[in-house]
Amino acid sequence: MRDSLTRFSASQAGIILTGAVIGIVAVLLQKAGNPPNMGICVACFERDIAGALGLHRAAVVQYLRPEIIAFVLGSFFSAVLFSEFKARMGSAPVVRFFLGMFAMIGALAFLGCPWRALLRLSAGDFNAVTGIAGLALGITGGVMFLKSGYNLGRSQKTYTFAGLLLPLVMVALLVLLMTKVGADSGTAPFFSEKGPGAMHAPVWISAVAGLIIGILAQRSRFCTMGAIRDVILMRDYHLISGLGALVVAVFIMNLLFGNVHPGFSPQPVAHSAHLWNFLGMVLSGLAFALAGGCPGRQLFLAGEGDGDAAVFVLGMITGAAVSHNFALSGSPDKVVEGIVKTGGVSTAGMIMVVTGILFCLLVGWTMREQSN
Repeated sequence: MRDSLTRFSASQAGIILTGAVIGIVAVLLQKAGNPPNMGICVACFERDIAGALGLHRAAVVQYLRPEIIAFVLGSFFSAVLFSEFKARMGSAPVVRFFLGMFAMIGALAFLGCPWRALLRLSAGDFNAVTGIAGLALGITGGVMFLKSGYNLGRSQKTYTFAGLLLPLVMVALLVLLMTKVGADSGTAPFFSEKGPGAMHAPVWISAVAGLIIGILAQRSRFCTMGAIRDVILMRDYHLISGLGALVVAVFIMNLLFGNVHPGFSPQPVAHSAHLWNFLGMVLSGLAFALAGGCPGRQLFLAGEGDGDAAVFVLGMITGAAVSHNFALSGSPDKVVEGIVKTGGVSTAGMIMVVTGILFCLLVGWTMREQSN
């Protein structure tokens, strides 16, 4: 039975099923209360967690998102059940941390992770086109470095407790969410009373949805970055078929619920500053490729005991704090007295996006085996 499930998960049907489930669940979570075009967004949800912990004080984006917690725990349960939990770590943890931080800065300049880019596009948000183009270019740049010998080092077996740390942190966050200890006394965790952070599905629905996705994605190795990388490197279309299934599923579900609104502005929590949508996702795509996985994949790997992925996740959460504390993240378009006011990225945000791209290029160029 277990062998049969393993073979199915690794098959074309398995990856297509995973993509379709993610798409369907994302739209259902929106229907249940999550923000529009943000049924699932790893970057946005990790930003909300950073806010709930008091790492930033943007009051409208503070919530301990159970989906993120459940992604890690679902992957953990799946890995244990199929004897794939292996505590391991590689090298260059500081580099991985900063890659995670800059990946988040780029994603918040765009206002979404790769999954949300696809959700936005499937709902008719044409601003996502430039973001997806930037993501593809960034990943392509990372692949070029991989082809020229870029390598952060091989993972090595480590102590089991080290691999358990991030799943245990997620259990602690779940306890904080359920008990809200300190929330009424003005201390963390904080919970938004308005804005995207105040929009969420019931905890149990989000948790069940996250567990299902965590299990399926761990089994199928679902990864947005890996899908594009495999097409470029090996002309392998296995993973990208899962992305196609996600887009089709979201589009069909959005049609059923009347959520398709084609156009550029105003779109939910999105801006039409196309250059910075593009460059923000160039930065994120490059960082994902150099780190070895998109933000969702990093969570699933961390659930399997991968300490390198856990460091990247912590870097992303820190990046969310940096973005909001220093006003680097994008601001959405707004309608004020019937007139669309275009949002975008602050000057400081522009500088940090360019700085992040330069940092990633430096990492890719200097951390090649030939250069050693």
